[in-house]
Amino acid sequence: MTQSERYRHIWSIALPIIGGMMSQNILNLVDAAMVGHLGTAQLAAVGLASFINFVAAAAFMGLSAGVQAMVSRRMGEGRKQEAANPLNGALITILVIATPVSIALILSAETLLQWLNSDPEVVAYGSEYLQVRLAAIMFVGMNFCFRGYWSAIKRTGFYLRTLLIVHTLNILLNYVLIFGRWGMPELGVQGAGLGTAIAMMTGTLIYTYLALKHTRDFGFGLHLPKRETLATVIRISIPSSIQQLFFALGFTTLFWIVGQVGTQELAAANVLTNLTLVAILPCIAFGISSATLVGHALGEEKPQDAYRWAWDTVKIAMLVVFVIGLPMIFVPHAILSLFLHQPEALNVAVLPLRLVGLGIMIDAIGLVLMNSLQGAGATKTTLSVSLIMQWLIFLPLAYLAGPVAGWGLTAIWVIQFVYRAIQAAIYAWIWNKRQWTLIKL
Repeated sequence: MTQSERYRHIWSIALPIIGGMMSQNILNLVDAAMVGHLGTAQLAAVGLASFINFVAAAAFMGLSAGVQAMVSRRMGEGRKQEAANPLNGALITILVIATPVSIALILSAETLLQWLNSDPEVVAYGSEYLQVRLAAIMFVGMNFCFRGYWSAIKRTGFYLRTLLIVHTLNILLNYVLIFGRWGMPELGVQGAGLGTAIAMMTGTLIYTYLALKHTRDFGFGLHLPKRETLATVIRISIPSSIQQLFFALGFTTLFWIVGQVGTQELAAANVLTNLTLVAILPCIAFGISSATLVGHALGEEKPQDAYRWAWDTVKIAMLVVFVIGLPMIFVPHAILSLFLHQPEALNVAVLPLRLVGLGIMIDAIGLVLMNSLQGAGATKTTLSVSLIMQWLIFLPLAYLAGPVAGWGLTAIWVIQFVYRAIQAAIYAWIWNKRQWTLIKL
């Protein structure tokens, strides 16, 4: 391919994923805006509960890395008739494990929130929301595995169209159930959780229908996966699942740290995090695309091509997030005022949001290269980097700067900016060493 053809190929895979992820962010922001009208305590509670739910689902979400890496490699090798076997194995694994995990966590929801926050209002509202969301973690994990599958077989249009349906349904259900419209009961934060849970289940049903209709020739649903296939999926996915788990735990720990600073800061952190996801999820989408292209190239035994795909993708991702970050830098008040209605919470979020706008180009490098390494099967490497940078460097420094030193939310976000920059540099160094080309799947 010429360079322009390579860029067009990256866009053809990434654009539907970006659309789906932007749709997810719009959903998150609309949800936050709806809950924000209920009050600051409700907004803080939903933010904290959402990240506990993210932790619960993270172990299952990590299976998507193994699915994408193996399916991409099989497609590159020309073994299309068995390409869906890793997905079959991942779905069965989630089905067996997620149900008892959900039940145990639902019974422990209030206790978990009490560990993380002492505000009784936050705990009460958060419990209502969290228990409903926990009932749907199986569907969240399955949907992530389908995302890896659609990307690996280069049919990301299915992913986009399904998410548009699911997110539209989610926003509609949230509006009806939060505020009690059209004869439905007014459930408040519990309604927000219920609307999301129903939408996640609907997404799983749609993905299953599409896979059965369009990818039976890839082996989807025809038989149980081979033992060695299932073992390989789990072997690759376990480091990614641990990484997802500790990354999510890190965010929950960050919310606990910010909660020690103040409830206004916690509400601001919830909005800042959702806005950050608006900025960086396109990077993740490009990373998923790069992981697919890397896997295909390695399956075709073209390691130099795999190396180039990642850096070509980085260039496009940096350009996209540069444009996204400009409003965060120049008009932060206008953005934040859509979600934060109390002046104290809004004012503490202004400088951190500007830092987000400045730092997302660095995130583009780190996230694309991290996903590229996972696409090559180097999930143990990304796990090590993530754990060291987040748990041994960022979180201890954030705690010292926030609750201990009393420097506030801005200091915590400055430390986060520096930590992400160092992490991106490490991933670039590892990618350029090219040891990942030796991994066999």
